[in-house]
Amino acid sequence: MPDTVRVPNDLDSFWMPFTASRAFQENPRLINKADGVYYSTIDGKQLFDGTGGLWCCNAGHNHPRIVKAIQDQAAELDFVHSFGQGHPIAFEAAARVVDLAPGLDHVFFTNSGSEAVDTALKIALAYHMANGEGERRILVGREKAYHGINFGGLSVGGIGANKGQFGTLYPSAAHMRHTVLEENRFSRGQPDHGADLADDLQRLCDLHGGHAIAAVIVEPVSGAGGVFPPPKGYLQRLREICDAHGILLIFDEVITGFGRMGTPFAYEAFGVQPDLVTCAKGMTNATVPMGGVLTTSRVREVFRKAPSKVPDLFHGYTYSGHPLAAAACIATLDVYRDDKVFENARDLAEPWADMLHGLADLDAVIDVRSCGIIGAVQLAQQGAVGDAGRAAHAALWDEGLIARPVGDAMCMSPPLVLTQEHIDEIGATLRRVLGNG
Repeated sequence: MPDTVRVPNDLDSFWMPFTASRAFQENPRLINKADGVYYSTIDGKQLFDGTGGLWCCNAGHNHPRIVKAIQDQAAELDFVHSFGQGHPIAFEAAARVVDLAPGLDHVFFTNSGSEAVDTALKIALAYHMANGEGERRILVGREKAYHGINFGGLSVGGIGANKGQFGTLYPSAAHMRHTVLEENRFSRGQPDHGADLADDLQRLCDLHGGHAIAAVIVEPVSGAGGVFPPPKGYLQRLREICDAHGILLIFDEVITGFGRMGTPFAYEAFGVQPDLVTCAKGMTNATVPMGGVLTTSRVREVFRKAPSKVPDLFHGYTYSGHPLAAAACIATLDVYRDDKVFENARDLAEPWADMLHGLADLDAVIDVRSCGIIGAVQLAQQGAVGDAGRAAHAALWDEGLIARPVGDAMCMSPPLVLTQEHIDEIGATLRRVLGNG
């Protein structure tokens, strides 16, 4: 029997996220199938998923072990909340996650990266309150940073377009400068210049008093802002300043977590130990929404000082540790281990970089950035900012490759199960399309 394709007859009821809805409705892009590293559209076109969903499908699509785990769990226990009660599989999932995270011993489950960030910020504030340092209210982010779209994450985030519609957010947020420098163009991996920009945190300590700062949050590799790896020594310097002033260091690893640097988490790859780590996306291979905040025992133990009959933390979500998400998480981690997904990412990081930096000879390309299995090809501006990026995105789609336009940067984070042949396929499509720009 032929497959039945469901085609919507109403494109207006769904208010789509981060979408120019009128432009979409004029030229809808509708995907109805996925398998491995490919999507299929409703008209049968095959597309290479160059963005791994949205930085999240690390094991590729429709992995049978993950699919079966979700199906089996739905048939056994579809839902139970975790407020003062629980279910075994959430505890198993938590233990499996922290086993991958040296120095971090506990995880608070959320349902997304945005929720994970806001949870981490609240934990930081409550941690200092419990320690008798309630004056620590300042939360420090960075320009060009993306930390989700909830209230706290927007406050510490540094992408102006995301904040402009909403006015004043958290009033005690401060920002360091970004690390995007002209002299770092075409860097492979971590750039050589910019470690001194970490001293912006020290400047904020000098201005406000280190005793007033609760936490600083950074992406180890800035992703949704355009893919910017950290300058050599930058993250280490942030750790030093945090230690000197009693500030909690939060790594937002929603994108880099679960293998994208060839290690379970990027903090291992960069050799810097954070106090809290946010994660999501690759945690369940994006099959069921799930996120989390990993913490050290030092942070967690402070909350155990509360009276035994009172919640440790007055925070949580209906779906924290959802049974289907927990089952998907465990199955996903099994796949990562048994299929050696992280090792594949490590082994292909250099060929991936070779392919991307091989595009530097194209006239339209003014920068290439790569780190692990993440990359961005920066295009010369043509007209308004973003015009070249949107045009390239459309042309790549027509040629069978999905990339993520961020301004005029074409950002990519393919599934970590890609092969050398896949890298060659991506490279050939990029060269064919961008070379005609």
